[in-house]
Amino acid sequence: MCFKSLSPEWTKLLAPEFDKPYFKTLSDSVNTAYKTQTVFPPKDLLFNALNLCPVSQIKVVIIGQDPYHKNGQANGLCFSVNDEVKIPPSLKNIFKELVTDIPGFEIPTSGNLETWAKQGVLLLNAVLTVQEGLAGSHKNFGWQHFTDAIIKLVSQQKQHVVFLLWGNYAIEKAELIENKEQHLILTSAHPSPLARGGFFKQNHFSQTNTYLEKHGLTPIDWKLKKPKALNTLELF
Repeated sequence: MCFKSLSPEWTKLLAPEFDKPYFKTLSDSVNTAYKTQTVFPPKDLLFNALNLCPVSQIKVVIIGQDPYHKNGQANGLCFSVNDEVKIPPSLKNIFKELVTDIPGFEIPTSGNLETWAKQGVLLLNAVLTVQEGLAGSHKNFGWQHFTDAIIKLVSQQKQHVVFLLWGNYAIEKAELIENKEQHLILTSAHPSPLARGGFFKQNHFSQTNTYLEKHGLTPIDWKLKKPKALNTLELF
């Protein structure tokens, strides 16, 4: 697999996974997919969520399902899209919640969440690859074993991490979080419009920062690129 793109720190921490039976099957499936299909994200961004967020810096974990499957969208971070890409519906709702939850937050022009990742927000999809145009197409590769190991590792090695689990799929991952009393787990409906507004008025972002500050950690600056006034109307 494309593990040359995984940082040395994460490679060392995840080394025990490489010898497990599932991993060869996963590696073979991913390698074949990149050779025979159009796969997102691009190979060099496969481990973007991990590489932008070393374990030592993790403060928040947000869990998604699998990458966006349209050309040019996926950048290896859950819910995030590349610059100049139309903001997807779930991310629009995340931004709407931020407007009401974080004073001064304004709708950004870009849905690229790299600035969050660089502050210690691990934006982890449970499945790290997808075939173009086919959502969930790689869900049987075995990625979940690998990403479950990441969630366990973070919960074991860190203290005072905020886990934001949105939707039933993510909420089920709470079972993987060890030492729960040392972390904060916040759950809600998924930000998708299909949840019919169940994601709103949860104040997860301000709760996150309050918790981090309580434990002597720098809060997350959730603000993104400067907005254009005309674009804010598109989200409401």
